[in-house]
Amino acid sequence: MTTNLATAALAVTSIIAFMGPSIAADATDAGRNLPDICKPTAMGNPDMGNMKGMDMTSMDQAHQDLMKGMADMNSHMDEGMMAKDIDVAFVCGMIPHHQGAIDMAKAELAHGDDPWVKQMAQSVIDAQTKEIAEMLDWLKKQTK
Repeated sequence: MTTNLATAALAVTSIIAFMGPSIAADATDAGRNLPDICKPTAMGNPDMGNMKGMDMTSMDQAHQDLMKGMADMNSHMDEGMMAKDIDVAFVCGMIPHHQGAIDMAKAELAHGDDPWVKQMAQSVIDAQTKEIAEMLDWLKKQTK
């Protein structure tokens, strides 16, 4: 009986160890393969790679506010990631990335209706603001 339990435990542990990395990878790559509901419809398919030059006048104010936050984020993120040290480049890229999330969350709070989404937006603002402060503090401690 003890041997059967040990064998079963080993089998379960092996399955979890084998499947664990792929499950984690799926969760961390979720933003690369969005569900259909996330894909542009009424606004067509704007060139998201060139948001800076995008004509947003045909969008309602809520979507303009979302897009502005992302356009600002991209230019600053690209600049920050060019720092010579990879750790510094990562942090310098993440600061505008977080700011973009904050700007999008503010647009949700200003224009959104769903209470759950508005709560999520406020949580994003709170968490990302704290993390930006931590990253700025870390950057101050780095040698020039």
